[in-house]
Amino acid sequence: MSHIEPIHPTNLLLAALPRKDRNRFLADCEPLDLVFSEVLAEPGERIRHAYFPTGSFISLTKPIGGMTKLETGLIGSEGMLGTSLILGIGISPLHALVQGKGPALRIAVAPFHRALALSPALQRLLKRYLYVVMDQLAQTAACNRFHVVESRLARWLLMTQDRAHTDEFHVTQEFLAYMLGVRRVGVTKAATSLQNLKLIRYSRGHITILNRSGLKSTACECYEADISGYSRIMG
Repeated sequence: MSHIEPIHPTNLLLAALPRKDRNRFLADCEPLDLVFSEVLAEPGERIRHAYFPTGSFISLTKPIGGMTKLETGLIGSEGMLGTSLILGIGISPLHALVQGKGPALRIAVAPFHRALALSPALQRLLKRYLYVVMDQLAQTAACNRFHVVESRLARWLLMTQDRAHTDEFHVTQEFLAYMLGVRRVGVTKAATSLQNLKLIRYSRGHITILNRSGLKSTACECYEADISGYSRIMG
């Protein structure tokens, strides 16, 4: 399998596999660049590939009433898209949209299932990750219900920064409202508050994180809960 040695995964899930299992898995993977706003999955549609971001990130949303969508999670180099495959279910439950362009690894469903069957280590790892995803979904549901928009926005910006691996990224107020499930006026007020505190700079959809520690202090406890939960289960 020397032909796959040049591929050095920066996806934390794949990096955690034993070398033999990782190399066997990578042999079936296709490296590609995900394009901003590309749709990778739709609710109720058959899953064709699992994705492992290495320098990109994906927004997961749940449609409500056929029109409105609410973000339920973000996937970056810490995770994967296609967790229902771990349970043997080949149907996507969520809408998956590329929010941060960049490289990823993609594997078709058949070789993914074959890799699972051949690697107990991969099974254990992905089952643990599936638990983390379930916990984060529950955390996000509680956060959307009980926490104020400013704290939720701070949490979302930190999560995005973690996955974008940069202090600067582009996102419109319309998209933020769509992600947080609030009106644009609510996003405007929250973003203005964070900017007045000199935690971010925001202009025409371009956001720069100026003070990460201050942003963490403003964010609700859900951000730290996500980080500690991932470390506890996956570490």
